[in-house]
Amino acid sequence: MSSTRLTDQQHAFFDTFGYLFFPGLLADCADRIIEEFEAIWAAHGGGHHGKTHDGKQRSCIFPFPDQNEYLSSLLDDPRIHDIAASICGDDFNYTSGDGNYYAGDTGWHSDGYDGNRPMSIKIAFYLDPLTRETGALRVIPGSHKVGDAFADRVEREIRKSGELWGIPGHQAPCVALETVPGDIVMFNHNLKHAAFGGAPRRRMYTMNFCRRYPDDRLEELRTKLGHEARFWVDRIHGETMIRTATPERWVHLQQIRDNDAHLGELAQKYRMERPEPSRG
Repeated sequence: MSSTRLTDQQHAFFDTFGYLFFPGLLADCADRIIEEFEAIWAAHGGGHHGKTHDGKQRSCIFPFPDQNEYLSSLLDDPRIHDIAASICGDDFNYTSGDGNYYAGDTGWHSDGYDGNRPMSIKIAFYLDPLTRETGALRVIPGSHKVGDAFADRVEREIRKSGELWGIPGHQAPCVALETVPGDIVMFNHNLKHAAFGGAPRRRMYTMNFCRRYPDDRLEELRTKLGHEARFWVDRIHGETMIRTATPERWVHLQQIRDNDAHLGELAQKYRMERPEPSRG
């Protein structure tokens, strides 16, 4: 087993608390990652559909790392690959990735709260120094365990913390993961997370992964992928991610690629219904 695989202790921590923090994991290439992040935004005129980030609300590009050869190659880097493989299996799916400029607070939420879906995780790359008070990711440990009394109560009540707990969201008990460029955070999509007090141009991009779907659940996968069409995407993965894929990387793209061909038709319907997409 590679030394970049998670240890038994890391597995136990992740299972119990729902996240892992990897300080300095990509410190040696942080400058290059920032450079390529900015290159993608520049190619889009500073933002989605040529709009510049106004510092008032989140701006997002999707798919994001897929549009850049170097950022796509991080899927092959053992430091990223083996985190996903350790949690989601050696034949894991790379499901998507987005790039963001954040502005202001991001309230408490999960990236879906679903105990039935195959294991799915987010790896987040934070590209600015962030503290608890300046937009660092906050997590509520253990809030990922769907069906657990604590986690389910947090799911029901966190958005009404003032009414039910007598505190605003930023005072909810949590762990703040203060980061500098090169640090990596990985968490279960069910985990409650938030950010408060951040500057209006906080840079972050993500890569999302899940266990490979069994054959008897492929219709469920197609339905899930179809939801992404609302962001005007015709396929989940970007052209550069596909074009530069090695046989080893293709293992992690194939099942998604085989089950997302219907997005084009769905995306066209969304384009006709509203002037521009939003993601958040």
